[in-house]
Amino acid sequence: MMNQKPKLPEIPEAELTPLVQQLLGIILSQQEQIEELQEEVRLLKGHKGKPPIKPSRMDKEAQEGGGEEGKERKRGPKRAKTAQLQTVDEVIAPQGLPTDAREQGWRFKGYADYVVQELVIEARNVRYRLEEWQGPQGQWLRGKLPASVNGHYGSELVSYVLHQHYHQLVTQPLLLEQLHEFGIEISAGQLSHLLTQEQELFHQEKAQVLEVGLQVSHHLQTDDTGARHDGKNGYCTCIGNEFFAWFESTESKSRVNFLGLLRAGHKDYVLNAGALEYMAQHKLPQVKLNLLEEGRSFEDKDAWEGYLKGVGICGPRHRLIATEGALVGSLLARGFPVTMGIVSDDAGQFNVFRHALCWIHAERNINQWVPLNDTHAKQIAWVRCQIWDLYADLKAYKTDPELQNPSFQNEIRQRFKELCRTRTTYQTLNGHLKRLLDSQEELLRVLEDPRLPLHNNLSESDIREYVKRRKISGSTRSDAGRRCRDTFTSLKKTCRKLGISFWQYLRDRVSRMNGIAPLGEAIRAAAAGTY
Repeated sequence: MMNQKPKLPEIPEAELTPLVQQLLGIILSQQEQIEELQEEVRLLKGHKGKPPIKPSRMDKEAQEGGGEEGKERKRGPKRAKTAQLQTVDEVIAPQGLPTDAREQGWRFKGYADYVVQELVIEARNVRYRLEEWQGPQGQWLRGKLPASVNGHYGSELVSYVLHQHYHQLVTQPLLLEQLHEFGIEISAGQLSHLLTQEQELFHQEKAQVLEVGLQVSHHLQTDDTGARHDGKNGYCTCIGNEFFAWFESTESKSRVNFLGLLRAGHKDYVLNAGALEYMAQHKLPQVKLNLLEEGRSFEDKDAWEGYLKGVGICGPRHRLIATEGALVGSLLARGFPVTMGIVSDDAGQFNVFRHALCWIHAERNINQWVPLNDTHAKQIAWVRCQIWDLYADLKAYKTDPELQNPSFQNEIRQRFKELCRTRTTYQTLNGHLKRLLDSQEELLRVLEDPRLPLHNNLSESDIREYVKRRKISGSTRSDAGRRCRDTFTSLKKTCRKLGISFWQYLRDRVSRMNGIAPLGEAIRAAAAGTY
């Protein structure tokens, strides 16, 4: 039985002295504190909290006059839901009048339309009869199949299979069972072949998505997650922004791996001024730095590692810094802007170029802590309030040109420093504030460039696809399966950001109609504001 909230006694107005009113206020305040503590105890015991019950709209309508008798509530214009539908079949419905209606004086006045949406799912087998001719010398000629036919399974069926597996996350066994129930004769091996083999056109378009995305983007958002493959731990890295999303699964999530992915398929290593500057900034000893020859380039990993061994750079840490620098040099050599914004959580592998941190991650750790006492709870609440106040001001700064001035920037930086230098009785909180102060430049990067996002929610939403798939299917087994998973997820997410139906995209590409523009062109048009 739930505890009933005690009611305050009704006191006549004549007895409501200032002291009585003050005592009533204290009682109400104590009741609220008791309710908060009871709610916290319920949550700590694992009980369900009080459901959020919104105030009734009836009272509001009554106050506004909406509840008066005879007065109808205002409604918006009614939308014709079926006005834009294209009808294929027209059926004259059976008459509902008696057979002698005309004799009784009824007159026919036309038809009233009633549109019914239907979905037709059935196996449709087509036999193409190809003419065969034999020439005078014994040679044979055979007629050609339509361009949309590629194998013994039609383009609509292949599109459906790809959509169900890569978009709807239907597993292969369930998809095979579904096709059998539809009357399709197909084996598990043939289904796997449709899903993972002969998809080179899609792989090429995925590569174009990243190449064009890097060319037109002002900033990138990135994240990674676990993606097991062939029984071994692996990782998937997501790179994208509001125009595209690109996924690649590898065995590592290091900075070398991230820089390698940014090369968009290129394999070279370059020693140029940018590469040597990176190595110097990351404390590669000057003695080792002098061994490297500026202007050299290497076509692949084997040639690069052979060069490092030849010049005497053999220590793991020195080789790592040199490799990261050569990858940076490779990117810069192809025009990758050194001012590219990289927005991520606080994972070290993404800390390259103009790195910016996510404010949601900065606050999330504080929100997850369980305070040891009431004082700690108040201190945590105060810090969180200050963080969100700064966040709100930064959001306003991004959109209001009048705030984008040195005075406001200095004010934000000063407030941030004062917050991070605050010392509380909760040492864990003090340590986190110190780490925030160390990350000040990356958290306040938006003051330098208002176009940078303040959080990494977009990338986290994109990478969640792999978390869902991991829970459903576990891991991939074949290299072709892993590659296709990355490719179709990239294309699906990119289509969604560009407002393109993934189903229509698959039908267009599988049937070779190519009525939908290449995604690279759509990304370029979207970035230019012309899409």
